[in-house]
Amino acid sequence: MKSGIRYIILAIVILSFSSIIYGFNIKSENEVRGNKFIGAGTVGLFLVAMPLFLIKESRGKKMKDYMLNHENIKKMQENEASNKKKP
Repeated sequence: MKSGIRYIILAIVILSFSSIIYGFNIKSENEVRGNKFIGAGTVGLFLVAMPLFLIKESRGKKMKDYMLNHENIKKMQENEASNKKKP
């Protein structure tokens, strides 16, 4: 199932880009319909594909490790100090 969600996201991205390109191609003939395809492609990218990708990639990770708090600042300073000592 892990690879299945990858292909779903990839299909949404390809369909979204195709919709945007098609919208720009028909915009000279029918402006309203072209704008609808461009908008649908944009919505597909930013409101469907991107959240699915972020959910897939962040699954199983602790958000505490990525937050900037006093404990993590100390760890970063210790790592920086140890890296400076090594020639």
